[in-house]
Parts: sequence; structure tokens; C-alpha cells
Amino acid sequence: MSATSETQSSSFDSIKWIVAIALLAAAVLGNYYYGETVSVLYRAIGVVLLVAFAGIIAGMTGKGRRFRSFAKESRTEVRRVVWPSRQEATQTTIIVVVATAIVSLILWGMDAILVRVVGFFTGLEF
Repeated sequence: MSATSETQSSSFDSIKWIVAIALLAAAVLGNYYYGETVSVLYRAIGVVLLVAFAGIIAGMTGKGRRFRSFAKESRTEVRRVVWPSRQEATQTTIIVVVATAIVSLILWGMDAILVRVVGFFTGLEF
């Protein structure tokens, strides 16, 4: 890619981002401005359409294309993950709950001992 086409592409990207942000601002301001006069259904449809158009325009920029590529790669990566079975997930959850309960009891006991030791040395009763 030559330097002139790269500069031209980045300037078009800037215009696309400005248009996308303007569409999002129009969605917010239009929803606020027509809040009392227009039905919620029509306002919701308008906001959804404006956000969709803004997303499409943002997706046509260089960063948008890179994001779509990243999302596709992430989706294929998630498909490769070996998810645990229900039994494995349940067993792991039980182990975590039991370990947390044991550690909390140990910390509670240590706290009670330290309170009594500090109370003994300071002469204060807790």
C-alpha cells in the first residue's frame, strides 16, 4: 500500500468515525428530545437502527476490520476449548466451597486468638 493511499484511507476512516459518533449522538439526543411525544416503540426502533448504522460504518474502518477479524478468531478459539462436564463443574465447585469454609474458619480462629493476645497485653477487653 502506498503512502498516499494509506493517508487517504486514514482520512476516510476519520470521517467514518465522525459519522458513526454523530449517529450515536443523534440516537441519544433524539430519544431524549422525542421522549414525551413519540411512542417508546418508535423511539426504540429508531435508536436500534441508528446504533446498527453506526456499527456498520465503524466496521468499515481499519480498526473495525481488525476487530471483526479478532472476533472471528476468538470464536474459533472458543470452539476449540474443552469444556468440563456437569459432574466435573459440580465437583470443582464443592471443592472450592469446602476450601473457602476451611480457610475462613482458620482465619476466624487466628483473629480470635490475636484479639485475646492484644487485649491481654494492652489491658483492654474486647
